[in-house]
Amino acid sequence: MDSTLTRIAAPFPLTHTLLYNYPHSSPSLICFFSRRTHSKRLFNSNCKLESSKRNAHDDNAVLDEKAYEAERLRLDAQARDSMAETSKREMETSSEDDPKARKWVIRNRIWDLMEARNIAQNPRPVHHRIPNFVGASAAAKMLSGLEVFLDASCVKVNPDSPQKQVRFLTLSGGKKLLTPQPRLRTGFFSILESHMLSPSTINEACTSVGVAKHGRPIGLDEKIKVDLIVIGSVAVDPKTGARLGKGEGFAELEYGMLRYMGAIDDSTPVVTSVHDCQLVEDIPVEKLLIHDVPVDIICTPDQVIFTNTNIPKPQGIYWDKLSPEKLAQIRILRELKSRIERETGQKLPCGPSEKLPPTAQRRRK
Repeated sequence: MDSTLTRIAAPFPLTHTLLYNYPHSSPSLICFFSRRTHSKRLFNSNCKLESSKRNAHDDNAVLDEKAYEAERLRLDAQARDSMAETSKREMETSSEDDPKARKWVIRNRIWDLMEARNIAQNPRPVHHRIPNFVGASAAAKMLSGLEVFLDASCVKVNPDSPQKQVRFLTLSGGKKLLTPQPRLRTGFFSILESHMLSPSTINEACTSVGVAKHGRPIGLDEKIKVDLIVIGSVAVDPKTGARLGKGEGFAELEYGMLRYMGAIDDSTPVVTSVHDCQLVEDIPVEKLLIHDVPVDIICTPDQVIFTNTNIPKPQGIYWDKLSPEKLAQIRILRELKSRIERETGQKLPCGPSEKLPPTAQRRRK
């Protein structure tokens, strides 16, 4: 990669507002509220996880690890099948200029390339995943040397396989790890801290089962400051910071909810770790959506790239882009939407419908 791509990212201005799309005549109109006066009122009740996710803090609950993992894998497979159908439908029914179709072309190209060159690592195939890659640990080591990582007290890291070593380095470095529940199915985020763990359990705590066993679930009213966001990617443009995930939009939802909580703002750095083959130059910036999250820094096994992105970061959750099917599948979003509507007396907008599979209900004991 041309060394000219490595450059210092410009600082971002601090913001002190909560935002949401307001149901007036223009769906893009945003209403601002003072974080100091409204955040407590909007988020004054804790969002709790289902009993299967609270076992680490409930003496009467016991986690069936095999059943938990089997169910997680089943739901992941169901989600990947759904995304494959969405990809096929949007590529067949949309024009080449349609931004959604264009994104799927890029994603499929990268997934195919990684499998063909045997750059992919388990879980495979990497299609419809944040792809694990050869050198993921080396990219994590690059990331751990960043000043923004060394200075961070709390790091939010995605739960995907290629970022497992980042999660390990976060915990072993004595930092707080904030990680989302996979696909936000039954909860929101969990916090893990090294003092909650023994040296022998830190590695386990970097897995989905380990988070369920050792993590402390939090809700939207948690008072927390996130110093750094680590995000997974399928493809990323080193010149612009434009990023593509696997197509489900959960990274954007997580980012939006953290903005609502006041945990992050425009100045919070966003970093991704990828293989060099995932660097692309054909993500059309002008066709990115308002909720797409750009990255400030890219770490590969061989280099660190400061993108100096000027793509605006999302300011919250854009309800007019959120389909009723997606909302129905994510309880934390339904609770947030209901809470805002109760507080404001205004009904929030809803996005267009999309075809999604029926919600799979997690078994209860």
